[in-house]
Amino acid sequence: MKDSILRSILAEYPKDRAYLIDILVRVQEGDGHISDQSVQALAEYFCISPLDVKETISFYHFLHQQPTGKHIIYVADTVIARMNGYDAVLAALEQETGCALEETSADGLFSLFETACIGLSDQEPAILIDMIPFTQLTPAKVKSVIAEIRNGKTAEQITNPQGIDKTSLGYIENLVKSNIQECGPVFFSNKIKTEQILGEVCSRSPDDVISELTNSQLRGRGGAGFMTGLKWDICRRAEGEEKVIICNADEGEPGTFKDRVLLTKAPEQVILGMLIASYSVGATEGILYLRYEYNYLHCYLENILSDMRTQNLLGKNILGKKGFDFDIRVHLGAGAYICGDESALIESCEGKRGTPRVKPPFPVQKGYKGKPTIVNNVETFANVGRISEKGVKFYLSLGTANSSGTRLISVSGDVRQPGIYEIEWGITLDEVLEKVGAVDPKAVQISGPSGECVSAKLDGKRVFSYQDLSCNGSLMVFNSQRDILDIVRHYMQFFVNESCGICVPCRVGNVELLKKIQLFVDGKAVENDIEEIISWSKIVRSGSRCGLGTTSPKSIMQTIDRFPEIYRSKTAKQEGPLLRSFSLDEALEGYEKAKRELMPN
Repeated sequence: MKDSILRSILAEYPKDRAYLIDILVRVQEGDGHISDQSVQALAEYFCISPLDVKETISFYHFLHQQPTGKHIIYVADTVIARMNGYDAVLAALEQETGCALEETSADGLFSLFETACIGLSDQEPAILIDMIPFTQLTPAKVKSVIAEIRNGKTAEQITNPQGIDKTSLGYIENLVKSNIQECGPVFFSNKIKTEQILGEVCSRSPDDVISELTNSQLRGRGGAGFMTGLKWDICRRAEGEEKVIICNADEGEPGTFKDRVLLTKAPEQVILGMLIASYSVGATEGILYLRYEYNYLHCYLENILSDMRTQNLLGKNILGKKGFDFDIRVHLGAGAYICGDESALIESCEGKRGTPRVKPPFPVQKGYKGKPTIVNNVETFANVGRISEKGVKFYLSLGTANSSGTRLISVSGDVRQPGIYEIEWGITLDEVLEKVGAVDPKAVQISGPSGECVSAKLDGKRVFSYQDLSCNGSLMVFNSQRDILDIVRHYMQFFVNESCGICVPCRVGNVELLKKIQLFVDGKAVENDIEEIISWSKIVRSGSRCGLGTTSPKSIMQTIDRFPEIYRSKTAKQEGPLLRSFSLDEALEGYEKAKRELMPN
């Protein structure tokens, strides 16, 4: 990148390493990669070493250090995509672009990469071309799109021929469907009255606001289910004058897309929740951490934030209340599932690798830049806004005695009506499967690969609640024709790819589990492999430092528990001294290759 262009980009940001990833994304978008020259310039600007800059770049999937084609294509490789024509779409992409995966076409026009779930499981196969989504693809549609690009059109021009304003809701809805199949009393039923509700909140003390939230029994909707009021209370009482509110919109769990729809259809409700949090704990700084796969939402969200500043709903002395100062900036991720972990996300917000921190201290005590920090996800903040509007009694009337409120679920797979559903806690699995139009359901993956795999036949009476099926927002349905073992293998490959690599049980253990599950897929497993895969799974779960490692083996352990016949059908008794998976030809081939490399003459 030319020095003058880089300088103009740097001039738009404070001289603070926290903005490094935002700047790297801009350089990437401009040049297609981040050159050594740009690395050196950024290192000098932020007074860090070039290795520090490269360390950050290398961690994120969407940042490249090597030149790429003029147009970068990412193909979402998910189990849902593979159920809906992924292989044919990929073959068409390779044929039409003239390049295979991880390659650039000879004419320099295209680079083609695989990526994990991009939050569009209700409309796959899907791809991103220059970060613009194309959904419900077929080989014919791929051929048409690539032909238009070869004729000089951009992805933006193809998807937005009417020239709809990128800051408008219409632009987003023109790109992707929201697919809200069923809304309820908390989400999407009516637009939140931000100014009125925030004014009422400001008339009460912060302690009263937190007390109301505590009484509502709202739990965080990001995964751990920690009591939201308690988290806010700890942060309010933590030492430190400067406090921070972070909205985690790094929705990376495969099969999950509810936060995308919330940010599309109800962004003001989410922002209101952040504002109430800032008032409650005394925070002045807010960060909306937006996964890069949702970059097409960026201008839209920035415009909403700008409008709210104009209305004095963000900025200094909000709504005329002296000392109520709070603003929000959008921080783009760059492709790392692990950043869904709150401490990894904070590291990323500081411009670093998204490596999970060792706890304690917890973020509410020492988070972003060492300041007490609240991290809640999109759905949690949206709940806060509605509770403040309708009150504790209203919220407690929904759900069960121990699981208050409602839950958004992203539904995909073998169902007639994929999309977003708002359900009350207390509903059974059978009722949900009927609601979404499940077709011959056999296995149901709840909360994504890190969640729980259950049997539609054995677990139909189980209840969605924090005491039973504590769904974290995703429901993937698989019928009796699906290869469950291959689905589990795909999940394990995802976790291998997404591990930050900081701890051995996760870095090494998941690779070994992937190899082991591959034996079952290939029909080369023996009876002892079932015992070993269970024992190895326990080691990975107990020895990993963050949620990725502690949950990655769950799909293996739960499918063995709910569908043992599948594993037994793929195993045989050990016969002779050699394992079924051992191949003498492959071993000799490896030996000859090593000999040639070590002794070329």
